[in-house]
Amino acid sequence: MADVIERAHDLGALVHIDACAGPRWTAIPAGADLVSISGYKLGAGHGGLLLVKDGVKLDPLLFGGPQEWGRRGGREDVAGAVAVSTALVICKRGREDRGEAAAAQSRALRLALLEVGGMLTGSDRRLPNFATCTFAHRRGEDLVMALDLAGVAASSGSACASGSLDPSHVLLAMGLSLEQAQGSLRLTTGYSTTEDEIFRACALIRSVFEPRQHHA
Repeated sequence: MADVIERAHDLGALVHIDACAGPRWTAIPAGADLVSISGYKLGAGHGGLLLVKDGVKLDPLLFGGPQEWGRRGGREDVAGAVAVSTALVICKRGREDRGEAAAAQSRALRLALLEVGGMLTGSDRRLPNFATCTFAHRRGEDLVMALDLAGVAASSGSACASGSLDPSHVLLAMGLSLEQAQGSLRLTTGYSTTEDEIFRACALIRSVFEPRQHHA
């Protein structure tokens, strides 16, 4: 990430890191101009924070008093600020071990998805708890429903795009075809996910997908 930030700055561009789910699993790279962090992803409730590098000018979206250095009018959410800052401190404890455990769990999920015909999406430089793939000739909504009936919670895209039937613009920008993007599947692990749950999820994934493949 440091090389990306350096190259962007050499070109005169600002760098924003979407670190909404990051602090629980990995350290946030230094040097970015803007970093956004979501409170509920850390167990701190709704709300979040935006880190702004000194010298970076932002036009306010909400106008009012001089709160938040003129960037956002309205009374400060003191309780939310305390909650997020406390969550960040807690997340730092044992983060390396937590990230390694999550990476091992997501590797098991990705292997199970590959075994039943999935094509992995994204690079290895991802959050350690993510397992994402796509299936040709199958729709993500159908995959999610089949897994849900079997007892595995999954999604076909990001939470902020839930309810939309449109394929992910991110997958399309990565070069996937429309058909591939429509067959996307997303699995994640949490801090409380156990090895037994991963073992059961992998077995259920194989049981859901393999019969369909054998008839193809």
